[in-house]
Amino acid sequence: MNPQGVFCPNIECAARGREGCGNIGVHSRKEERYVCRECGKTFSASAGTVLYRLRTEGEQVTLVVTLLANGCPLAAIVKAFGYDERTVKGWWQRAGEHCQRVHEHLVEGRQLELKQVQADEIKAKVQGGSLWMAMAMMVCTRLWLGGVISPKRDYALIEQLVAKVRQMALCRPLLLAVDGLVSYVGAFQAAFRSPLPNHGRRGRPRLVSWPDIAIVQVVKHRTASGLEIARRIVQGDPALVTQLLHRSQDGAARDTDKEADKEAVINTAYIERLNATFRQRLACLARRTRHLVHQQATLTAAMYVVGCFYNFCVEHQSLRLCLSITERRYRWVQRTPAMAARLTDHCWTPAELLTFHVPPPRWTPPKRRGPPSKRTQALILKWAS
Repeated sequence: MNPQGVFCPNIECAARGREGCGNIGVHSRKEERYVCRECGKTFSASAGTVLYRLRTEGEQVTLVVTLLANGCPLAAIVKAFGYDERTVKGWWQRAGEHCQRVHEHLVEGRQLELKQVQADEIKAKVQGGSLWMAMAMMVCTRLWLGGVISPKRDYALIEQLVAKVRQMALCRPLLLAVDGLVSYVGAFQAAFRSPLPNHGRRGRPRLVSWPDIAIVQVVKHRTASGLEIARRIVQGDPALVTQLLHRSQDGAARDTDKEADKEAVINTAYIERLNATFRQRLACLARRTRHLVHQQATLTAAMYVVGCFYNFCVEHQSLRLCLSITERRYRWVQRTPAMAARLTDHCWTPAELLTFHVPPPRWTPPKRRGPPSKRTQALILKWAS
């Protein structure tokens, strides 16, 4: 037990979320508990993880969640391990809530140079209806940026997804590739705007659109002769679109310019491949299946578990780097989407993902009238920096 890499999870503690400050000590090695010297509270080493207060061994829970995240049927796990179906579903729901916190902290809490983003929707089957799952990904790193689930495929669903992308995007040249759904264009144009300072004048500030934002669409029509694909630029300069396609799809790294030009085509192939991965690992997303989703919360938990495993625990061959050892010898360095986006420095194991401690928000002084008390002043000097 190393208290240097541990923080206090108590939301009422002024030292919450801070590591290596000397306020954490070992309370009991047998029970694996720590103590915070600032607030005096003790807490378990598994607090804030999937394994907190579970009677089953952590290795078994991690193994079951890993099998579920890779598409193993629930009935097969119940039959093989002998656990009750409700117990396994409870672990799955716990893992989904934990992975959602990890994703919001490590992915949605960062700002990245996205270069190209592709978005699409998947239809999931539920009892008496359907649910729509809208997702987005960063093409150059294959990073899953997040998803939103709604009973309707309307503007509100797309607006929530676009808000997630807008939160993570730096003000850099960006290519947005979507299908023929009209809601995407209006949602992207409304989201990627910044307020212009009023300089003391009253009223709402004027919103100015971001420069170098390109929006393209891939519209597919099925006819009697076959499938017709129309590629069109809705917003942006064609030269900018070509440049962003080369930058985000590694067109400049091809052997010849001819191969680079062949790759630099407006498409939504990357998000469709990601959709295929989700369909393979979640039975309710398959096109022809008898598996149904009973609750929207279950599908949300499953989306975050599969998405986090995809980002942090799966090495992608398209992201590998060639490391030269000598003039004739080399080896490939495998990377995950999180490594390619510089969010982590190694490929996580499922146990690392399920036991990752998400820090609570830092303590801020309370807003009150009058001068702060001596205790508050001491806490500000010690922890507010």
